[in-house]
Amino acid sequence: MLDNSVALAWCFEDEQTPAIMALLDRVAETGAVAPLLWPLDALNGLLVAERRRRLDRARRIRLAAFLRALPIALDPGTADQAWDAIAGLADRHALTTYDAAYLELAQRRDLPLATLDRAVRAAATTVKIELAC
Repeated sequence: MLDNSVALAWCFEDEQTPAIMALLDRVAETGAVAPLLWPLDALNGLLVAERRRRLDRARRIRLAAFLRALPIALDPGTADQAWDAIAGLADRHALTTYDAAYLELAQRRDLPLATLDRAVRAAATTVKIELAC
């Protein structure tokens, strides 16, 4: 189970660590799962990076294709969880609903969560979700 912070770290050399790149190898081999919003979240991160001139349009398009090609299964139950479970986690842990969606999916499927986001990591620890990186 991975969130967008990890996926974007794969895209930018200055954010890559051996652990993050090992996780990419593992995802490429065995796949991962993410909430239904993940493609939008990932694309938004790339668009923001382009607007901030961290990358150009051509590189954004290549990176989007790279992320799209990864074997990441999107959870069809994300929308069903939005109004109650996700909203509750967002409220209890002062998260955006987007961040809470990753937390909820890891909790519901009892999966370790790969995230670099400090607030999500703190919330995951509080609700006893194993962290993958």
